[in-house]
Amino acid sequence: MGNLLKRYINGTTLAEKIRISYTALVLPLVALLAFAFYNMFLSNIRYESMINSVIMAGEFSQDFKKDFDYEAYLLIVENKTPEESDIKDMLSEAKRIVGGLRGYTDSAENLARLNSVIKYLNNLDSYISDIESNLSEGNKYEENLNIWENDVQIVTALIRDTMSEYIYYETKELQASRNAFQQVYSTMLRTSMIVFAVISIILIFLSWYIPYSITRPIRELSKVTDRVAKGELSVRANIRTGVEVTVLSDSLNAMIDKINELIEQVKEEQTNLRKAEFQVLQAQINPHFLYNTLDAIVWLAEAGEQKEVVDMVGNLSDFFRTSLNQGKDIISIREELQHVRSYLKIQKVRYQDILSYEIDVPEEIFDYSIPKITIQPLVENSLYHGIKNKRGKGLISIKGGRDNNGVWISVSDNGIGMDEERLKNVRAGIKKELRSDTDVYGLYNVNERIRLNFGEEYGIEIDSIYNEKTVVKVSLPAKTYENIQTNS
Repeated sequence: MGNLLKRYINGTTLAEKIRISYTALVLPLVALLAFAFYNMFLSNIRYESMINSVIMAGEFSQDFKKDFDYEAYLLIVENKTPEESDIKDMLSEAKRIVGGLRGYTDSAENLARLNSVIKYLNNLDSYISDIESNLSEGNKYEENLNIWENDVQIVTALIRDTMSEYIYYETKELQASRNAFQQVYSTMLRTSMIVFAVISIILIFLSWYIPYSITRPIRELSKVTDRVAKGELSVRANIRTGVEVTVLSDSLNAMIDKINELIEQVKEEQTNLRKAEFQVLQAQINPHFLYNTLDAIVWLAEAGEQKEVVDMVGNLSDFFRTSLNQGKDIISIREELQHVRSYLKIQKVRYQDILSYEIDVPEEIFDYSIPKITIQPLVENSLYHGIKNKRGKGLISIKGGRDNNGVWISVSDNGIGMDEERLKNVRAGIKKELRSDTDVYGLYNVNERIRLNFGEEYGIEIDSIYNEKTVVKVSLPAKTYENIQTNS
């Protein structure tokens, strides 16, 4: 017994413990129910057979003697011909009922009574045959009347009395069976109460012991995980109760060791990651923009436009100053707008025939934070993919404001726009659901940097109407630049 309990505690899985507990509860119930149903089944079959026997006996008309005697008399006095008479049908129906009763009764005495009734019916059949034979010969009325008085009426009286005895004793047996069924029911009730009491005791014990044997090692393991969550990576689990918990304990220890390794690895990679981020940021500056701007400056210098050259160089300087910004990833909206304004001034010189712009952002959101180089890529998209592809002068409009969700900034243009299919692909590319569209990488990059810095609920949305306009809306949290700097 002790070895079995030890094996149950240490060598069984949680699923096996649950199955064992269910088996311990279910087997007595199944045995009790099987015993009860078996006895009820036997009693019910016996009771049903006796009921059917009485019902079928009731179908044997109590007026059989009177009806049969009268029908035989009508045949004798030739009121009916043998063909018109129902007497043969009456005999056949009586034999059918009596034959059926032989399959229901279990009493030897009643079975003997039914056999006697069958013999009486056969005798009646013989008497009717004699009467029909005399009728066919003729002039034998007295002989037929004698058969009717001395044979037919006596036999029908015997049938009536025998069937009455059958019904009486069958009803008596039915009452005895009912009493026996009540006794079986009482026995079953007492047995059920005893078994229920035993099962209740077992259930009370198992309801305490089984959850305890399952939850105790889990609680111990939970204490270890709590300490690990608080940063105590030197703690180890040493639980050997239950197969699953033992495996989980070993896995937790392996995970803690791996965490220690990863922490050291992450520390080493942080420096490399910062360098990589700076290189990616530098790579975001389009070299063609720099080349084209320098060419424009040379062209203005050759044309003697000194003021424009000074403005152009100043705007370019401001543009790169904000782009670098001492390696900071988050800046204020004021700085971002200055960066965009420098970019637009430079492009205005180059595309003065087709480009105009407006910036309408309220000062109340200037101090809120935004990832660096967020608006400029959107403006660049509006210029190169929207306005340049449409004839006539284009307008880029930058607006902003606050709403219930935080801060928003929109970049819209009245360029070529996009059809439904292209808009669908661009939206998929922003979510990286369409990886083959390299033209959308800038939008994807902006969206991902917003989500990584501020959360999944923020980012960019795009709408467009072909040959009319394109609008890109940036959603940001209402967090000031100073708070971001303090938290970081």
